[in-house]
Amino acid sequence: MKPAFFVKEAFRSISRNAIPSFAAMASVLVTVLVLGVFIPVVQATTGAANEVRGRVLVDVYLKKDATRTDVSRVQALLGRTDHVGKVQYVSKAQAYATEKKRNPEAYELLGTNPLPDTFRVTPDKPDNVAALRNALTTQAAGGGRIPIDGAIDQVKNRKDETNKILTATRVVKLAMGGLAVLLIIASILLISNTIRLSLFSRRREVEVMKLVGATDSFIRWPFVIEGVVLGALGGVLAVLLLGIGKVAFLDPLASDFALIAAPQTIGFALLAIVLLVASVGVSAVGSSLSLRKFLRV
Repeated sequence: MKPAFFVKEAFRSISRNAIPSFAAMASVLVTVLVLGVFIPVVQATTGAANEVRGRVLVDVYLKKDATRTDVSRVQALLGRTDHVGKVQYVSKAQAYATEKKRNPEAYELLGTNPLPDTFRVTPDKPDNVAALRNALTTQAAGGGRIPIDGAIDQVKNRKDETNKILTATRVVKLAMGGLAVLLIIASILLISNTIRLSLFSRRREVEVMKLVGATDSFIRWPFVIEGVVLGALGGVLAVLLLGIGKVAFLDPLASDFALIAAPQTIGFALLAIVLLVASVGVSAVGSSLSLRKFLRV
């Protein structure tokens, strides 16, 4: 049988069952609209969480009498330590100038610079901050931990702040991931059930075709093509609405609100392709799954 026959039958079925077909297309439209908004939101939220996680630091404070040789040795030591991602050296003079700029009146009263030379160490992964801190210290005989180099005074990782950041960003990522999974499952069930309603209105036709000897593939293809067409129509309409919303609302606001302009999210062209492929794919799968029941005669 020629493919043109199946395409013709699919469009004939759409025209004969306008209401169920419209319901299926509307379901795809709504689902793709939600996905089109949800995907950039998830990306922006995850990006913001990763940016916050990137601020997790381990501060290595040197002793006040540390020499340039000590600074070089500790810097080389940090370069060989596991879980070290980035090392930033802040001299006592730089730290003093920064703090004095923030609070000039308080630092005017100080006769000497009380701040030490400091290395701000960013771990290779935020979750490795505790391991990095442990790598820079050793277990003391009387309990507690001491730095691995005599020139190091203290190793601190801002424990309370770090725990809050890691916990909050972990919750955000898990929540976004959970919502994404639920949305995908709900989308598949919604489209599958809607197409099933469309098939239910034609169950007698399917039964007759089975009784006269039609194969499952012969019966299935027009419905699968119908699902693909409806999915494509719903996806195209959703992409058009998203494009209009982007041009009419988001783009004018991007120059005035940094929160909208800052997040690095998927480009609209790529997003449109992803949504179209998803709408067609989910509709085809939903059609195939829905047909199983009606092919058992």
